[in-house]
Amino acid sequence: MAGPAHADAAQEGLRPSRGPGRPRLLVCTDIGGTDPDDFQSMVHLLVAADRFHLEGIVSSPFGAGRKADILRVIDLYDRDFGNLRTWSPHYPRPEALRSLSKQGALESAGPGGVGTSTEGSQWIIRCARRRDPRPLNVLVWGGIDDLAQALHDAPDILPNLRVYFIGGPNKLWSVNAYDYIETHHPDLWVIESNSTYRGFFTGGDQTGEWSNTTFVEKHVDGHGALGSFFAGLLSGVKMGDTPSVTWHLNGDGNPGHPGWGGQYVPVWDGRKTIFDRLTTTADVVEAYGVVEWLISKPVGYGESDTTRFVVDNRLGGPFPTGVDEGDALRFRYSPRDARPMSIVVQSTHPDLEGLTGGFTAAPPPEERWKCPSTTHRNWWCDDQGPAAAEGVWPGAKTVSRWRLDYLADFASRMDRCAAPRRPRGSPHDD
Repeated sequence: MAGPAHADAAQEGLRPSRGPGRPRLLVCTDIGGTDPDDFQSMVHLLVAADRFHLEGIVSSPFGAGRKADILRVIDLYDRDFGNLRTWSPHYPRPEALRSLSKQGALESAGPGGVGTSTEGSQWIIRCARRRDPRPLNVLVWGGIDDLAQALHDAPDILPNLRVYFIGGPNKLWSVNAYDYIETHHPDLWVIESNSTYRGFFTGGDQTGEWSNTTFVEKHVDGHGALGSFFAGLLSGVKMGDTPSVTWHLNGDGNPGHPGWGGQYVPVWDGRKTIFDRLTTTADVVEAYGVVEWLISKPVGYGESDTTRFVVDNRLGGPFPTGVDEGDALRFRYSPRDARPMSIVVQSTHPDLEGLTGGFTAAPPPEERWKCPSTTHRNWWCDDQGPAAAEGVWPGAKTVSRWRLDYLADFASRMDRCAAPRRPRGSPHDD
């Protein structure tokens, strides 16, 4: 059924992530709001939960969703639990999942990247401090703020963490928390997937039953309560956060080796650019990097004045608000695409109000991304090589190449929701 991709998997020797027992997982998700992506990934997480030791599900900021949205999906899982449990005794009980669901930050902590602790950040600390030889794998599907807060409050947990961060747009929204982690905790073990994750729904074999739309119609819709819910979210597969889960389903635990969750390269230096002026599109910064502007305060700029950048006409997006640093205001942003972007200044001070500028985000040059960082030795990022790109998305082909394999696995798990496992020896048993 799955065709040549299975042969590739055998050739590469892929296998489940190794370690004593099932991998420990804690998920931070911005589930809810206007983007149903996390709902889809949550369905996948739960039907694959027999493969993991799931220790926490934290509602992270920026979506309109809350812990209640997590519980909503668990209620659907509860309806399918009877069937799922016949397939594996390792599926967690619904009441256990409800008890480990926590509310994280409701919004960004601000320019420092940290603020006050939350139920979610405290739970990360509690799980990371458990006496367990296995690392705690933190899968970040939304804002990275709760993880930043946990590291700020309990830096001793750093050696126990393995982080898989779905970056890109999430990094844009939580750039301050990201900047805090990158600056203050460079030894953290991180996979930063800014574009590789897009291979889950972009590229690969999408013929027949493997297209994003037909797959849902044939293999998901009507397959238990979870399947019907999934099919009603979107017309097809998106699941941009799911590579963080499939990385633990099939791979050897080395980010530089092939696996269902992608293949990555050591991160490089020079990803942050700081300007002491308002820039123009002639100024080039790194796509998915961090950009800072230090703008001199005009005469008469008072404590009650406020200034912010509107970047790329994102009226409903993150406005970098100027932080008063004495003689200057600091603004921070992370561009999620490689292209020119505009800046419009909104300020209560007339000398700043209405100023315009811009910048151009571009991929890093080969001589930079092929030189591993000297300070972030446990940090991994998208392979920038042309052979790994899926269209304009660096690294995405390292996920899309396994499309038939991980979708076939997902389809078999949705079958579990639809019907219980037949006892061996049944007249209909194959």
